[in-house]
Amino acid sequence: MRYIPVQSIKENSILKKTVYGPNGNVLLKEGVVLDSYYISKLKKVGINGVYIEDELSKDIEIKSIISDELRHEAVTSVQKTFIYAQKSHTSDKELEKSNELISNLTQKIVDEILSSGDLMVNMIDLKVFDDYTFYHSLNVAIISIVLGASMNLSRKDIYALGLGAILHDIGKIFIPKEILNKPDKLDNKEWHTMKKHPDKGYKFLKDKFKLPANSYKAILMHHERWNGSGYPKENSYNEIPIHARIIAVADVYDALISDRPYRKGLLPSEAIEYILGGNDTLFDPKIVEVFLRKVTPYPSGTIVKLSNKSIAIVVENFEGSGNRPLLRVFNQNGKNINPYNLDLRKHENLSITITGVRKD
Repeated sequence: MRYIPVQSIKENSILKKTVYGPNGNVLLKEGVVLDSYYISKLKKVGINGVYIEDELSKDIEIKSIISDELRHEAVTSVQKTFIYAQKSHTSDKELEKSNELISNLTQKIVDEILSSGDLMVNMIDLKVFDDYTFYHSLNVAIISIVLGASMNLSRKDIYALGLGAILHDIGKIFIPKEILNKPDKLDNKEWHTMKKHPDKGYKFLKDKFKLPANSYKAILMHHERWNGSGYPKENSYNEIPIHARIIAVADVYDALISDRPYRKGLLPSEAIEYILGGNDTLFDPKIVEVFLRKVTPYPSGTIVKLSNKSIAIVVENFEGSGNRPLLRVFNQNGKNINPYNLDLRKHENLSITITGVRKD
């Protein structure tokens, strides 16, 4: 299969991965033939792109780090948790049920990731714009768990990390929507209000939810920065708990690759460049080092441009070789050719580099 931006989908393409719409409902099932109506529906909902299967990509396998079923369950559960938290008349029993729901969900995510054996974030997430907060919460949890496991944290700490990550933005339910969704830059007063969300989330959860102590701290401090330039306390270096330092990297990365009211999302390669630029200033260098090994700049199925004027699909990524994946070249100098595989890690191919992602 391969990834196609929604504006480039051709009619009669075969959908390879189920697409979920607002509120977690199934929008289009795997195997659907995409006609003009379905393509317009995808655009209307705000889907950036889809995975299709064709002759060129039918043997390219793209592994999801968690199953589609668990992803769907997770987004729905996060949404329910945030809705319960937002309701002023939510009973203690409902909050207890919500606490149990999110705790069990996090355990499932941790179990599935740790049992997969393939700890790499190697797929473009098909977010729905209107449900950004719920998808973002899940993605930050997945990336954080991968990083934590790769840093050899204990299972207990990975679970606390996952809980902190999936609930890191719950304080935003107390921020006015006109500020959260403002299409322009926030003014000083609005920014001051926005910066309160970690503290508000921390206080709400301390009062209403039973979480590990490390989860609370991570939620409170996920916007702190390595050099002390973050908030709410302007802590720096090891004053910031490891859980919060991990979530900080995952949070910024996923936010950058997501469409927001005020800008289009960056490509994974561009967001990784930003994280690298913040190494040892905004972010803990040890975590950035692991991040660069575990999050691929050119996920499998991405169509890329090469320095020799060829066009290729990323077939497979390898840990520690993010810029040098296995490719399938299908176009040279603007002409279609018989596809062949090209491993950029091999000595004879070292002069060839990826110069960008093809968006059309």
